[in-house]
Amino acid sequence: MTLSPARVPDTATAGVRRLTVTLYGYAFLDDFVLLYPVYALLFSDTGLSVWQISSLFAIWSLTGVLLEVPSGAWADAVSRRVLLWLGPLLTAAGFTLWVLTPSYWAFALGFFLWGARGALGSGALEALVYDELERLDAAGRYARIMGRARAAGHVAIMAALALAGPVFAWGGYPAVGAASVLACLASAVTATRFPEDRPKPEAGGEGWAATLRDGLAGARRDRSLRGALLLVPAVGAVWEALDEYAPLLVRDTGVAEATVPYLLLLIWAGATAGSLLAGRWERLGTPGLAAVLTVAALALAAGAAARTPLALALVAVAFGGFQLATVLADVRLQRRIDDTARATLTSVAGLGSDLATVAVYGLYAAVQTRASHSTAFTLFAVPYLVTAVLLMLGRTSRTRPRSGGRRGQGARNESPPEEPRTQ
Repeated sequence: MTLSPARVPDTATAGVRRLTVTLYGYAFLDDFVLLYPVYALLFSDTGLSVWQISSLFAIWSLTGVLLEVPSGAWADAVSRRVLLWLGPLLTAAGFTLWVLTPSYWAFALGFFLWGARGALGSGALEALVYDELERLDAAGRYARIMGRARAAGHVAIMAALALAGPVFAWGGYPAVGAASVLACLASAVTATRFPEDRPKPEAGGEGWAATLRDGLAGARRDRSLRGALLLVPAVGAVWEALDEYAPLLVRDTGVAEATVPYLLLLIWAGATAGSLLAGRWERLGTPGLAAVLTVAALALAAGAAARTPLALALVAVAFGGFQLATVLADVRLQRRIDDTARATLTSVAGLGSDLATVAVYGLYAAVQTRASHSTAFTLFAVPYLVTAVLLMLGRTSRTRPRSGGRRGQGARNESPPEEPRTQ
């Protein structure tokens, strides 16, 4: 007898509740950083040039690129929970440096620590949550739970946007810095509550290097796993990079500076809605996912090209669709990974996202020097249309009957369904 993915045995209810409460609290605290809206102002007020500020962002991105995959292998070889509580402590140290000794090198070290924190958590969190749910016979709830976790993070960002102004007015950079450090410390404490009941690595084993080698070898052997690894950056990298430029897009609609944060909240509300829909739409097959990407891409292009405040609602719809597709791409990946290398391969997908995001930053700058922000946003809808087409072409090639053999044999040799049910 099999269990519906939406149902959990009574004996596992307490375990799922502990996991989800910890996860939602961790996701909220991880993004509840009041420095987010003002750190660029801190850099500028310290006397940094635009070139120096751009170099700090490069340090941040490159740190994640260099540490992403090794940290995933480390999580598989040692402990995912350890990495999840260690990461926020690194960020807390970086934010402390920013506020106490504001200077270029303090900012650079802080961004290195922040990038390391992102690498430590990427892969480890998804792997821990999926494996714990699988142990509790509740892996079918992964999409819903991770969607809600992402929504909790989005709510935290919106709350930080709303609170940063009053806190800054009251205590300046030290106040928003102290609040951000406290959030990081609370995130680290929350991470210690994560359950991690997988078998411990054997003493004297080959370590994280062997884990990395074995995980990559498995990806080379499994075509469907390779496709899932590529889908994650194809879906997530572009819109997450565009988010950094959303304030500039909003300002170009002609609204007052004071109105920009409210319209940004609208866009973030769209992304939050997409996260919350993940559980309901987790059964979307390849055609459904391609349709979501197509609709979201068209909404992005139309909303950006219109250059009016009202049309930003379409951008919110687009971000909601992209967020939904990002969660569903992660679900596909987790279902195809062997649990012994789950964090490793999730980090490989994260590395692809990091590299693609850096590429988007460069391409955006190249486009924007010759055109408006609305034109740049419109052009970046094209990669999503291409991804949707490639998804459908890949599905067609997998379901096409093979030639040769006895009559009717081709139908029996078709690939299994794209979306296996987790039961």
